[in-house]
Amino acid sequence: MFNSLQDKLESAFKNLKGQARITELNVAATVKEIRRALVDADVNYKIAKEFTDKIKDKAMGEKVLNAISPGQLMVKIVKDELTELMGGEEAVFNAKGSPAVILIAGLQGSGKTTFSGKLANFLKSKKGLSPLLVAADIYRPAAMEQLRVLGEQIGVDVHIEPENKDAVSIAQNAVATARSKNKNVVIIDTAGRLAIDEAMMTEVSNIKNAINPQEILFVVDSMTGQDAVNTAKAFNERLDFSGVVLTKLDGDTRGGAALSIKYTVNKPIKFVSNGEKMDALDVFYPERMAQRILGMGDITTLVERAQQQFDEEQAKKLESKIRKNKFDFADFKTQLDQIKKMGNMKDLLGMIPGVGAKIKDLDISDESFKGIEAMIDSMTPEERSNPDLINGSRRKRIALGSGKDISEVNAFMKQFEQMRDMMKNMNKMGAFGRMMPGMGKFKMPG
Repeated sequence: MFNSLQDKLESAFKNLKGQARITELNVAATVKEIRRALVDADVNYKIAKEFTDKIKDKAMGEKVLNAISPGQLMVKIVKDELTELMGGEEAVFNAKGSPAVILIAGLQGSGKTTFSGKLANFLKSKKGLSPLLVAADIYRPAAMEQLRVLGEQIGVDVHIEPENKDAVSIAQNAVATARSKNKNVVIIDTAGRLAIDEAMMTEVSNIKNAINPQEILFVVDSMTGQDAVNTAKAFNERLDFSGVVLTKLDGDTRGGAALSIKYTVNKPIKFVSNGEKMDALDVFYPERMAQRILGMGDITTLVERAQQQFDEEQAKKLESKIRKNKFDFADFKTQLDQIKKMGNMKDLLGMIPGVGAKIKDLDISDESFKGIEAMIDSMTPEERSNPDLINGSRRKRIALGSGKDISEVNAFMKQFEQMRDMMKNMNKMGAFGRMMPGMGKFKMPG
């Protein structure tokens, strides 16, 4: 995500590396590189120029503290301005009503239907609401079927009227159904087109007027850059939408849409989405995104995801086992399962400060844990609960059962023992950390 932009911004800051103070000359060179990086990321030149002019004015107006280098100061200024450009603070999302009605709009292929499912899952699992999904795309039977499948997957009811060719009446009927079934949120997935056309705009505008939604979310494929911004402008003129959703952030995203859309339509980005998994949806925080663009990581989001997956009671039991030096392979596999639920592995590692740039060219697949899981699954229950039982002959059997070479099993066993030794030493020093103990020590077998 934003790898190219991140590289170019890092290169721009090198103009100030080793400089004792900020001068008009070195600031001008840095600002020029930043402007070029933004334009290359498909940010409109006018926006890039205005943005870098602000940076230059702030940089020249600052007195550099002894503890802060010019380079560090410039990074802070750019981070603050990026945060402001993308909205400043987290936007409020209104899902209150009886029921609250949320209208989803955008072009075909932007990810509207998948996002509708993710939003329903988010509101159900994290907000405790009871959503109803509505298939109001009357032109694509596949969209109705896709929404039905997604609803089944996340345990959410889907309102479908396959014979009805009036999207407005489908939306109205769905709201009435939601009231009768005590559903407190209605999410309406509308039709998209390959390009903006009058028929599409009229239809979605008529739906809006008929149901008076609390939220109108415009879904944008973030890989389309400035085109997405122009489309958002056209939709906003007709719908006056309340917020933007950026999808496909796990793709080759240059960043133009994320950086330009708030400035252009003066509407906040409310959610960001990546991947196909139904839990791959995040509230948009401008400051956190600015930090990630600048390679500063996003520890806050990483911790929040961990807190959502790690059960406090289970953590206490695990801590007790570690304190008694009883941590075993069954415990380890449980930890792996919880980490996998947190999201895409490369995305998670990229949230750790300083790690993102180092792994950007590495192919880190979500399948990375499969080798370890296969080895643990090839153990007997007794071996999992008592690692000290595993001798040479047992290792050979585990290798055969997991399809791994004996050297891979030996390496895994050695790493596991090192981790247990580390935990033992941490206990002696009273420095035990509860969450994901020692996970970073492991190399992932293929």
